[in-house]
Amino acid sequence: MPQSRRLSGGQAACDAVGSRAAMAVAAASGPLLLRLALRARSPLAAAYHKKVVDHYENPRNVGSLNKNSKNVGTGLVGAPACGDVMKLQIEVDENGKIVEARFKTFGCGSAIASSSLATEWVKGKTVDEALKIKNTDIAKELCLPPVKLHCSMLAEDAIKAALADYKVKQQKK
Repeated sequence: MPQSRRLSGGQAACDAVGSRAAMAVAAASGPLLLRLALRARSPLAAAYHKKVVDHYENPRNVGSLNKNSKNVGTGLVGAPACGDVMKLQIEVDENGKIVEARFKTFGCGSAIASSSLATEWVKGKTVDEALKIKNTDIAKELCLPPVKLHCSMLAEDAIKAALADYKVKQQKK
């Protein structure tokens, strides 16, 4: 079993650990297999980077905001290919700063981790700054393997959808 390598500067390598077959099995099997693999310390757990595991086991900002509030934007996106569904909500103050973010995600560990990270990143940003968050940044931070890049794309789409919903509500004022 290949071990995780370290890059210069102590940064963990984001390259795939283990075989492509093991990654594909973990990717297709979702959260239940991830949880079982982690408990058993199975080689399948190696298919998920420690940052994904951390956000999966300790998700940040889970929950909902009042979708009827004028200062709350809601984005609901899904990926028909894998069945992941992501709801991300933002609350914006009178100065245009995102003061709160919540998510609910039905999907694999990487989808949950991408949602959790996205809520952390949008908090404290202005609406325009949050629009600059890209799926590539999320994927890089979580060290997502190629078979999981759609999860970071969903997170970016959810951010954009929540911001668009917020902007529509502001135009109705």
